[in-house]
Amino acid sequence: MHGDNQLADWRSRAIRLADQINAVVVGQRQAVHRLLIAVFARGHVLLEGDVGVGKTTLLRAMARGLGGGYERLEGTVDLMPSDLAYHTFIDDNGRPRVEPGPVLRHGQALATFFFNEINRARPQVHSLLLRLMAERSMHAFNREYRFPHLLVFADRNRVEREETFELPAAARDRFFMEIGITAPETRDAQRALMFDTRFHDADALIAGIEPGLVDYTALNAFAQTLQEAVTVSETLQDYALDLWNAVREPAGHGIELEGVDTEALIAGGGSPRGMSMMIRAARVNAWLADREMVVPEDIRAVFLATTAHRIFFNPVYEIRRDEIVGRLLGAALERVAAP
Repeated sequence: MHGDNQLADWRSRAIRLADQINAVVVGQRQAVHRLLIAVFARGHVLLEGDVGVGKTTLLRAMARGLGGGYERLEGTVDLMPSDLAYHTFIDDNGRPRVEPGPVLRHGQALATFFFNEINRARPQVHSLLLRLMAERSMHAFNREYRFPHLLVFADRNRVEREETFELPAAARDRFFMEIGITAPETRDAQRALMFDTRFHDADALIAGIEPGLVDYTALNAFAQTLQEAVTVSETLQDYALDLWNAVREPAGHGIELEGVDTEALIAGGGSPRGMSMMIRAARVNAWLADREMVVPEDIRAVFLATTAHRIFFNPVYEIRRDEIVGRLLGAALERVAAP
């Protein structure tokens, strides 16, 4: 298929998938849009949200639309790295058995892996997950397994702090985006979720998603085509670099935040990988809007989701992260003039 026709056909499928998911998960249009960006940019996602706001339903719906294998793993304090690769049990004949675990069960067809409450798992598990995300591979049973179509989605428990282990900086930086999922704010959406029995059966809702609407086996190749087709002007490149530098050195760029010493705020982050991921996301955002060139609105639309989790504050401010990070990035957007 010719390039322009290919871009248009894939866009049509992407929009149809988003429409179907929005019919299943009420009041999450922004989250669905950002999730779609991550899928077409081939990036792993860190999910933020309270219990019961629909994260699992959202991912199951997306996984059905993409096809391929879907697995969900619950983070627990006694989870071991080996539990991702295999599990042991006693069969009906009383004999010990070893079966492939959640990562290996689908082989190369594994496309969507949801690690729920990732911060309940120990650092050893985080290390294995980091390799899985970075290399899309795992060593087990004396051989190397590869998962070329894999996207990892992880959720952090933000309420209970007992027996939790924060993600290290290297793991957080591997996540392409951090997407917030909150309870719907409109009264109509709240009423529908509470009283419309259609939303009480997640399995029936997900069954309404057209299976394999977007071919997961062709996504890697198309994602590269998309990135090459959407251009970024030199002016927009300068704008992105100015935003990056403003976040890394807020005091030097005249950014002031009430109750914060911006000279002592930043410990690290804003990596080159992170900035390249921001541009990758901006290109997908432009494509979804049927544009062949990135505009400032595309960068602004993805700036928070691709950057916030990659910034690391000094300890005195890290405990106030949720309060400060949004203010910092908002101030950077205000301070840096858009072309």
